[in-house]
Formats: sequence, structure tokens, C-alpha cells
Amino acid sequence: MKKLLNSWIVLGNLLVILLLVTSCTGGGRSSAVRPADSKHTYDAQPAEESETSSLDSLGYSSSQFADGSAGAGTMTFPSGGNALPNAEPYDLTYFEDYGTNPFVSTEDENTSTFGMDVDTASYTIARRYINDGNLPDPDSIRIEEFINYFDQDYSDPKGNNIFSLTMEGAESWFGQPNYHLLRIGVKAREASMWERPAANMIFVIDVSGSMAREDRLEQVKKSLRMLAGNLRSGDRIGLVVYGSTGQVISEMTSNHDAILNSIERLVPGGSTNANHGLQLAYEMARRNYDSGKINRIILCSDGVANVGVTDADSILDQVKTDALDGIGLTTIGFGMGNYNDVMMEKLANHGDGMYYYIDTEDEANRVFRDGAAELLMVLASDAKIQVEFNEDLVDRFRLLGYENRRLNEEDFRDDSVDAGEVASGQSVTALYEIRIRDDAFRRRNTSVATVRIRYENLLNREIEEYEEYVTVGDLDNDFDRASNRFQFTAAVAEFGEILKESYWAEDSTFGAVLAVAESVADGTEEREFINLVQSLIRMDDR
Repeated sequence: MKKLLNSWIVLGNLLVILLLVTSCTGGGRSSAVRPADSKHTYDAQPAEESETSSLDSLGYSSSQFADGSAGAGTMTFPSGGNALPNAEPYDLTYFEDYGTNPFVSTEDENTSTFGMDVDTASYTIARRYINDGNLPDPDSIRIEEFINYFDQDYSDPKGNNIFSLTMEGAESWFGQPNYHLLRIGVKAREASMWERPAANMIFVIDVSGSMAREDRLEQVKKSLRMLAGNLRSGDRIGLVVYGSTGQVISEMTSNHDAILNSIERLVPGGSTNANHGLQLAYEMARRNYDSGKINRIILCSDGVANVGVTDADSILDQVKTDALDGIGLTTIGFGMGNYNDVMMEKLANHGDGMYYYIDTEDEANRVFRDGAAELLMVLASDAKIQVEFNEDLVDRFRLLGYENRRLNEEDFRDDSVDAGEVASGQSVTALYEIRIRDDAFRRRNTSVATVRIRYENLLNREIEEYEEYVTVGDLDNDFDRASNRFQFTAAVAEFGEILKESYWAEDSTFGAVLAVAESVADGTEEREFINLVQSLIRMDDR
């Protein structure tokens, strides 16, 4: 009897072990093992489509993780389950870490050169995260896009100039003692929709299955209806859609109502052949190209490409070639989860356009209705800024943001080098944190830096360049005596630095950001920013 009892105990233990193994392996289903420290989330796909393409084809390396570590070869996707790994708020969302600019000693390099950038998607993506109750992914933070989201109230250009240049400096509130902040602002001439040339526009709409999530396609329809309210006589519109394949819904027409009716009938479904959709759009644009008009393609998508030609370089090469021929591309992002920020930004950069992300109906109004002229009328192409510091007075400097816009010194006057585009009424702001040498303030009228801008004026097709100087006296200012816009911009930049987990903001707090922002905020967007900071304070202990 004792032997029989022992046998039953052994058998019972074996059964327990077998049950434990089965439960851990999902009942025999295949499961993927991925590094626990990966910030990017890969979850089961929606039933309406398969989005399991290689990450390399989406503009993001599947062998590179957010922390820079190498992956273990080809990555597979887990099957089944609704829980997101590592408590990530959204599945299949791709961002790229461009690093953080360091301080540069003027003894090593006294010149800083970069392409202008007017994109704002990074800020509205962060706003989406926060309003959903989540901390933004640090890799999604681009400081310049936070800064450039807000109106700086720069003066308008004078005479026939298409740009004005504004400089202001003061002590750095968030920096170390004896450091100063220099704000450089560029403002483009404003033109109303009725002053701009007529436009040939082609809407390229992603109708793949992923656009059913969160009613993304319905958001696109609402947005394009707003833009339609700003169309003028002479504007012509074409319509291309893509799911598993691309399809021309309408050739170029002046019948705007017919286009909108066609858009209203669109429904999502299928895979995502972005390349075919863009190919058809560019073919239409080339057939209808008019040098006397604005020629622009507007892509509304979540950025995913998983069938057809999905190689990012192939798509981007095509876009860049057509941009050189005068056909621009602007990208508008919708949705979060199954969203590719990397592809959307690169498409706009290569297409000589802008990248926006729509997170709310108010943002759709801002981009498609209030900012319709900015959306269409680009005034300057390959626009660059170069700042040359006086090494006798400046010990070191750091540019806040623009990490993926950096250029070599010699690129400034090389007009074959791609840079940024600036449209009607847009402004570009750059912040430098600089360490002034101790004896510099005895030389108040001496130049600290020479600021140059260079661009192709698209109104006359000429290359233009001019420069202005910043003196020691321009920087000798207490922070609380600087303009409200200056102080608020410094707070926004610090907010982005904290979210980005920048080394230079390790000791900073959201509370310090809030204190500055609250003291100078005076508009709707500024007060909304304060609400975001307060939300994060409630979420985080910083």
C-alpha cells in the first residue's frame, strides 16, 4: 500500500509540472521572446488586417532597440492576448532616438549649422500621450517641434524680404550659473489663402484596415472637409487611396464637392501598400504639373507600409526625386498604436513638406482651416541657419533640439544639400545655451555670435543669404526681465528635455517648468500647455 501511495504522489507531481509548463507556453501556441528592456511594443494585429512586416521596411531597424542594444535577429510577433508588454500604452508604435546635443567647446568648433524645421508632430503626439494618461515615449520627443508649436509673436519681414530675423538673450533660468540662453527667431511673410497662387492638390488617403482603429478614417474625412472650406477658384484636387493596392478615385478636377462626396464614401480594409498609393499620386502630379501653381501631395495616414515595396529607402528616393521637380509632399498623421512616426517624418523631410499629427478636432482646425495657407504655400526651400560664435567671448554652446537636422559647416553654402522648408506665416525658433567667458561683460558692444540664414526664395527662384550680429549687451539680461515669449519658450524647451530624459535636465522638475509657464502664459495654447504639465505632475513625482 505504501508503494502504491508513493506512486500516486509521483504521478500527481508530474501532472502538476505538466500543467504549469502548458500554462506558461500558452497551451502549445507559438510565442515570441523579446528583450525585456525593449521600449517598443509588438502585439497581436487587428482582425481586419495583417501588419507584420519587417521593421526595417518601416524606417526602423528591427535589430536596434531604444536603448541602442542589438536584437537577437529576426523579430516575430506574439500571437493572441490583449495585454501590452512592459505596460506600454500603445502597440506597434515606432519612434527613433536621435540623441541629445552636447555642449561644444569653441576651441574645438565655433560654428553650428542646421536645417530649419517647422514640424509640430512631436508636440501633439506627446499631448496625445499625456491626455490619455500616459508618459510620452522619450524617443518621440523632438525639442524643436515643441518650441515651434507655439506662436512667438516675431515681427513681420520688411520690404521685399520673405523672412525677418529676431534675437533675444538672457540668463539661463534652467541652466547652470553663468550660462545664458540665446533665442533666434525666423518669421516668414504671411499670405492669406486668397493671396496665394492656385493649387494642384492630390489627397492620398490610407484606407487600410488599421485606419478603422479609433475611427481614424472618419477623422481624415472631417479634416479634409475643413480644408475644402479654404479652397479658392483655380484650385484643382485629385484623389488617390490605398489599402492592399493603390487606386485613383478621381483625376484632377475643380469639382470640389464631387471629391468630398467620394471621400465620404471611403471605408477601411485590407493591407497597406503605401508605395503604390504614392506612386499613383506622383504620376498624377507629373501629368498635371503647372509651374504657375502650387503642386502638392497631402498624405493622410498612420505611416504603416506592409505590402508592395515596403523598403523605406526606395519610397524616400522616389519622394525626393519628385520634390526636386517641384512636387511637394506634406504628411498628416492620425491615430496611436500601429503608428509609424519615423516613416511620416522622413517622408515629409524628403518631400520638401511639413509633418503634422492630428490628436484633436481643435488641432485639425488649426492645421486644415486656420493654417491652410501654411499647409500649401511654401516660400523658402532648403532653408538653413548657421551661428558662428566668437571663441574669445564664448567658452561653449549647446543647441537645444534639431538633432536630426544638423549639418556640416561647409553644407551651409552648398545649395545641393537638402535642408528645411518654411511656408507662409510660419516661424522657426532655435535656442542655444551658452557659457560666456568671465571677462566678456566688460565688452558689451562686442559681437558674441554671427547669425546667418540661407535659403532658396521660391517666389523668385534665387538663393538669398543675410546675417545679423548678437552682442554681449544683448545677452546681459535677467531672465525675469526677458519677454514673456522668451520665458515661456525656455519653459517649453525644459519640459521637452525632461520628457526626453536629457542628461542636461537630470535635476530639473515639472514643478519648475510650471512655475515659469504660469507666470507668463497669456493664450489658449499656453494655458493648455500648463494643463499638460499639471497632468504630468499628478502622474509623476518630478
